[in-house]
Amino acid sequence: MLGSLLHAEAADGGVALDFNLYMQGKYVYERNCIVCHGPRGDGNGELSPTLKPKPRSFREGMFKFRTTPYGMLPTDADLRRTITHGLSGTAMGMFGHLQADEVEAVIAYVKSFSRRWKKRENHADALNFSPPPEWFKAADTLKTHAQAGQKLFGVNCAACHGEKADGKGPAAVSLKDVWGAPAAPSDLRQAHLRCGDSPADIFRVLATGLNGTPMVSFEATLNEEQRWDIIAYILSIRLPSGPVL
Repeated sequence: MLGSLLHAEAADGGVALDFNLYMQGKYVYERNCIVCHGPRGDGNGELSPTLKPKPRSFREGMFKFRTTPYGMLPTDADLRRTITHGLSGTAMGMFGHLQADEVEAVIAYVKSFSRRWKKRENHADALNFSPPPEWFKAADTLKTHAQAGQKLFGVNCAACHGEKADGKGPAAVSLKDVWGAPAAPSDLRQAHLRCGDSPADIFRVLATGLNGTPMVSFEATLNEEQRWDIIAYILSIRLPSGPVL
């Protein structure tokens, strides 16, 4: 597998993976990632049994947090953001101490765990997302949109996330991810969400979904205005200590 990855043309038509880059990435991985993600990249590192949620397995090539369409692989920028900023509420901390070249190298190494990276059809460009509407800056208008968003949330999201957005919807107990683990819906009232805290971060998840989980994309079922209304509602119920808009 490694030989084919090192010598095959990159899936995006670029240069083949450089062996020195791969080896540098292996060095970075073994000193920063292996204890959780494991030597085989399957999420079964030494600390894995003590962690909840379990560290991501890279072998299926499934990544939740992306700017690419549902089902597609993330861009390097997506992986870079996760590595440097971490994921709130998990053991995946911020690796801001890594130099830029170390991050690029470990990204290349992580890709070696799954054959999905070799297939052109699994790659896609990042989507272009609209910025938050101007009405986010006006408190009374924001409240009106939040009220509309609450109704939309009840119809589209409450089955999993619950009527109170606390992650305790009627379907929550039966949800599983592609790895067979329970896929507990997020408590959306929390001050810090795994995807990020800004309206744009939440919009990105509604547009792209979370690969490997029951959280699908709402790109085809909710228009942009409806998604922003739902986001306004989520922000209106955020628990204290959340970021100021």
